[in-house]
Amino acid sequence: MSDLANQKRISASILKCGLNRVWLDPERMADIEAAISRDDLRGLIDEGAIKARRVKGNSRGRARETIAKRAYGHRKGPGSRKGAAGARNPSKRVWIRKIRAQRRVLREMRDDGTIERPLYRLMYRRSSGGQFRSVAHLKAQVELQAGRMK
Repeated sequence: MSDLANQKRISASILKCGLNRVWLDPERMADIEAAISRDDLRGLIDEGAIKARRVKGNSRGRARETIAKRAYGHRKGPGSRKGAAGARNPSKRVWIRKIRAQRRVLREMRDDGTIERPLYRLMYRRSSGGQFRSVAHLKAQVELQAGRMK
């Protein structure tokens, strides 16, 4: 076997890849050995006697499996957690989610006539003040208040 280091090096620079990615066709070794100029090597690249191998990547298969399991609650136990509860689920995001849900329900109740505007305003201000734990708590309080206002 002849020394094709020069041809490999020049081919690597033409193909814009590293030496390890250059593939030389074992059937065309004589032609590759005879090629000494960049032009000769370009011709062999066009013919397919010299090619650049594909870049090796890391498989995401296992990562996808893990993500799928986490989607339905597996692999989330205390041993897998790094951040504090407030870092994993910030209190601000919790508040935003809760207040938007409560305001949406209040708007729907006002628009469909379940509650009057004064009661809507009262409950809106109370929910802004953080008086209600959840939408269910809000609805229970609306019913109580509506009974008192009549």
